Amino acid sequence: MKRAVLAILLFSISQFRAQTQGYEIKINIKGAPDVKFYLAKYYFDQTVMVDSCKNTKPGVGTFKGDKALDRGVYILVSEGKGRYIDFFVDDSQKFALNADIADMISTINAAGSNENNQIFSYAKFMTAKEKEYKSKLEQTKGKSKADSTKLMTEAQQKIAKDIQVWEADFLNRNKGTFVYDFINLKTEKTTTNVPMASNGRPDSLYQYYYYVDHYFDGVNFKDERILYTPFFADRIKRFFDQVIVQHPDTVIKQMDKILKQCEPGLLMNTLIGHFTYKYETNKAMSFDQYGNCNTFEKVFVHLADNYITNGTAKDIYDEETIAKIKEKVNILRNLLPGAKVADLHMIDTTYGKQVLAMGFDTARTSAGVTFLYNKNYEKLQPLFRSLSQINAKYTVLVFWAVDCGHCQTEIPKLHADLEKIRNSVDVKVYAVQTKEDLYKDWKKFLAEKKLIHFTHVFDPIHLNNLKETFDIQGTPVIYLLDRDKKIKAKKIAADQVVEILQNLENIEKNLKR
Repeated sequence: MKRAVLAILLFSISQFRAQTQGYEIKINIKGAPDVKFYLAKYYFDQTVMVDSCKNTKPGVGTFKGDKALDRGVYILVSEGKGRYIDFFVDDSQKFALNADIADMISTINAAGSNENNQIFSYAKFMTAKEKEYKSKLEQTKGKSKADSTKLMTEAQQKIAKDIQVWEADFLNRNKGTFVYDFINLKTEKTTTNVPMASNGRPDSLYQYYYYVDHYFDGVNFKDERILYTPFFADRIKRFFDQVIVQHPDTVIKQMDKILKQCEPGLLMNTLIGHFTYKYETNKAMSFDQYGNCNTFEKVFVHLADNYITNGTAKDIYDEETIAKIKEKVNILRNLLPGAKVADLHMIDTTYGKQVLAMGFDTARTSAGVTFLYNKNYEKLQPLFRSLSQINAKYTVLVFWAVDCGHCQTEIPKLHADLEKIRNSVDVKVYAVQTKEDLYKDWKKFLAEKKLIHFTHVFDPIHLNNLKETFDIQGTPVIYLLDRDKKIKAKKIAADQVVEILQNLENIEKNLKR
């Protein structure tokens, strides 16, 4: 037992020394004209400059520092040529890169770094196979199309087989190393054992689900080094943008699957930060075959609840930002598709003058408004027109301001569009004027534009917290509600309303067949 403890202690000390001894990477590229080199590293989807060195002579230089570098993939860059080559910096941080500018890939070697020599051997093999392919391509010159096709098909099959065998052996030899993790990140996971579908062809559905289920096979989400590679960010983005079904429930399932493999720290925080920004800003909306609306706000709310506001991921956002995120998701969770919206108690334009005459237009404090409300309670009750009173299969809930230039165009257009389907679709509009102080301008605009088929309301009594309750950051804001005042679509443009209504009606008809 004592020996085990001593071994662990000695290992820890050696690791500590390795970290405190810093790094020293010598560069010697024969024939390179450069007098200055730069050292850059990959970090998720960014490239970050780390160090620079002025050469004592062209092609020769040394990167040196007292603090160990982050372990991962780095890039040798020069002023003249630009990017030279990628290489590893891992536990061994003192080594030399040697090559000949005439043929970098074939001549590159790393004195003092076995991992780099392993990855260079991989690059050399792949380059050789690329040359082999080009050589075969050259042989097709002067041949018929049939002969050329036959030659290249056989060549491609042979090269693909050679690569498959060699790569499998290479990965097996390097299992448990960062070299393996690096190559595995870019390796596609496919299956050759595909069952046949009923049409006698390979089952494409089986292939798809196999691909999804095995996409991240072998990826160690506990190893922060994968952050510092050129493949990791692209692999994550491709999976969530192109591979999986673009549905919030699917995204949440796959995202949780990955995050549960991570340990608290930089890798988890980077992924959470990426997903949070991605799905907070994703405004895409879609409808499924049953007419249900889907938005990615659900993913954002899930991230906030399960990883950000509960403290699971630390050091991503400061306390002030977390408080703002919490406030935002508490609004959004009540406005997700399918949620029943809060009722609104507003005053119809017909009774606007009566209410304003009670002094609400001159009240300057909430206490003053409350006093007037209590004083006129009995008179006010019959004047309210609530959202829940709108009886229709669909309700268009629109928030707008009469002094908003965009609203002045969109609201009359919405009215005109809905007129075309008024006799075929059971839809009504509850139009909320958000600026009660512009009552006269509002009334004048309604008369001029002849917006007679909307229920026009406003809130001179300030009973409704419109901005927070309905996430109104600007106007117009349009929600489409069903008979129960549940959200069918949200924050849509005026010219989308009729199209969405007609699509929902068609979906309903098809489901009844």
